[in-house]
Amino acid sequence: MSLPPWGAGDEESLIDKVTRLQNGLVARATGGNFDDDEYKQLRDELTRNPMTAGKLPAFVRPCRDTSQFWPYIQIEHAQYQGRRVHIWDAFRPLLDQLEAQENSPGTEPITEALEVLDAEHVAVAWTKALERRTDDPDGAITAARTMLETVCKHILDDAEKAYPDDVDLPRLWGMTAELLNLAPNQHQEPVFKAILGNAQAVVGNLAAIRNKAGDAHGQGRTGIRAQPRHAELAVNLAGTMASFLVSTWQHRSKKTADWFS
Repeated sequence: MSLPPWGAGDEESLIDKVTRLQNGLVARATGGNFDDDEYKQLRDELTRNPMTAGKLPAFVRPCRDTSQFWPYIQIEHAQYQGRRVHIWDAFRPLLDQLEAQENSPGTEPITEALEVLDAEHVAVAWTKALERRTDDPDGAITAARTMLETVCKHILDDAEKAYPDDVDLPRLWGMTAELLNLAPNQHQEPVFKAILGNAQAVVGNLAAIRNKAGDAHGQGRTGIRAQPRHAELAVNLAGTMASFLVSTWQHRSKKTADWFS
């Protein structure tokens, strides 16, 4: 039986799955048991999920079952304690990343919404934006902009709508909004026009703040340096805008599928 797409209908969090994989491998490496089917399922899900695939320990992908992991860990360390430390150290970067995301509860719904696209480039850019908010605010702002651009392009690609190679973010947003009936001029109700107009303005300002304070361009002696609070705002705004597009695209796609069924 094939596994469902990652993130679909599964209430167990990513950090729980990664922890279960880590603990199972520790048990297998120290004389205990780790169900082979459970290992294979976790390995398959986590290597297919772009939010985790890039930071899984290097030994997970080549070890397709626990019998392949056993000789690997035997060679790495003869003593049980050395094996435990080796596995813990290998999983630490991924668990640290997932814990940081859990400690920012406002980003969790955005992450879940973006997973619907099943797009590695989107997941990578979003992960970079989250990781860099504190230590590299400039990079976080740039990654947030890249993520939003990528979401727009994926939706336009899925809809088979062409766009210029050098298109900027405001224009990309405008094309995507028009496709999804989210452009202000597509509505008559004043409150909807105002909300959608404000969303358009937010995207335009995200592009501007990235150019002014991000690392998209070189800075002179008096250049503006982004602070963590600026990055937090930019990342959250970009994530909210992107998840809004994805949710709308998903809703419209479902309506189309239901109409043809």
